[in-house]
Amino acid sequence: MSDSNSSSPPKDTGYIEGDDFSTQWRNIFSILTGRMTPEGQEQFRLAKDIRNEAADCKRCEDQRDYLLQFSPIIRYLSDNIRQLGGDLGSHNLRCRRCTQRKAGGFDPEYGIQICANEMRDQGHLEDTMAHEMVHAYDHLRFKLDWDSDLRHAACTEIRASSLSGECRWAREFFRRGQWKLTQQHQECVRRRAILSVRARPFCKDEAHAEKVVNEVWESCFRDTRPFDEIFR
Repeated sequence: MSDSNSSSPPKDTGYIEGDDFSTQWRNIFSILTGRMTPEGQEQFRLAKDIRNEAADCKRCEDQRDYLLQFSPIIRYLSDNIRQLGGDLGSHNLRCRRCTQRKAGGFDPEYGIQICANEMRDQGHLEDTMAHEMVHAYDHLRFKLDWDSDLRHAACTEIRASSLSGECRWAREFFRRGQWKLTQQHQECVRRRAILSVRARPFCKDEAHAEKVVNEVWESCFRDTRPFDEIFR
């Protein structure tokens, strides 16, 4: 008779703990050869994020400060947010290590959080900052109900994905493997908006998220404020 109190052995994920050079390469080899499970790959990423936290945040902060000074889209959004009574800068555009796999987030009280461990390069950071700054602009300009109105959430996600540059053709083609030559921008914006709305507590399921996005699509996609047209 088996002992009901005995615990089963831990699952072998293929991940080996350790920060030395040899262990890192053994883990990388396991990933490349398909021997590491998704759980093991997440363990590997988490350990890397913790190990590189200080360097990731420092690089993010340096690039953030450069973009605040020299990026045309970031400077333009900053100026328009300031005209609405807001103030975004290095004091509330914070680079942090995130445990969730996302690029960043906007909070009306906190400001903008940038997930330093998820930033691939300065271009990715610029898109992320622009996306969250569109949310900040919308919050000040339209008085959004972030807590319970999914139509508000869908509209600002459509605008942020469309105006930030993250759905431009080159980004989709080379980084995300989306190779369509027509309607690519619209499909990217719609896809990302649905994913974002789906993640909100008041959304029932993906069909609900898609329905809400479709309801506001025409008016919100056409609304390019504060730009005269889609910037890039």
